[in-house]
Amino acid sequence: MANTQGPEGNYDPAGSTQMFRAFVDETPQGGSPQASAQAGPRIGLIIGVVVAVLVVAAVAWLALK
Repeated sequence: MANTQGPEGNYDPAGSTQMFRAFVDETPQGGSPQASAQAGPRIGLIIGVVVAVLVVAAVAWLALK
């Protein structure tokens, strides 16, 4: 198994908890467009699921007819 952490004393800033918390706590610029952008894919997903259920129901109905 390879040593993925590198030599001793080599500091990895990506592994820092403080750096991670700073990344997570960042607030996106212009928060309201992000909320409206998330609504589009969610509506598309719901429509896709409904269409898939209708297709399965139609196939089952035709198979049992």
